[in-house]
Amino acid sequence: MPKHSHLGFTKLLVNQLEPAADFYKSVCGLVEVARIEDELAGRKISEIMFAPTKEGSATFILLSFEDSESPASQEVINGFNTPDLAAFITRALEGGGQVVDQPKDYPDYKCRVAIVKDNEGHLIEVVQPLL
Repeated sequence: MPKHSHLGFTKLLVNQLEPAADFYKSVCGLVEVARIEDELAGRKISEIMFAPTKEGSATFILLSFEDSESPASQEVINGFNTPDLAAFITRALEGGGQVVDQPKDYPDYKCRVAIVKDNEGHLIEVVQPLL
């Protein structure tokens, strides 16, 4: 048995499941692998699960509580790595998102970072390695 746990998945609570799924598919290139209708803590939920983006990485899941008006949009910041930050930002804008912080170089960390919001206002930190 492993000595340490590892991150297996992230669940992002969203208000409108289908538009959120469309955003993450078109902007981040995520691939849907399953849909689940179930209960969580006595509340009906709907989930969309996406395939890990590379071997050993965590799974990303969108979750919607059927009885919820609107979840908080600042409860988590999702991070995505990309080889082309400008193209990611363009896709985010086309998908109904917005840029919160323009791209900024971090030479000490050998990366460029921007902060965008998805179509529901959830923050996404986007990182592009600098070569």
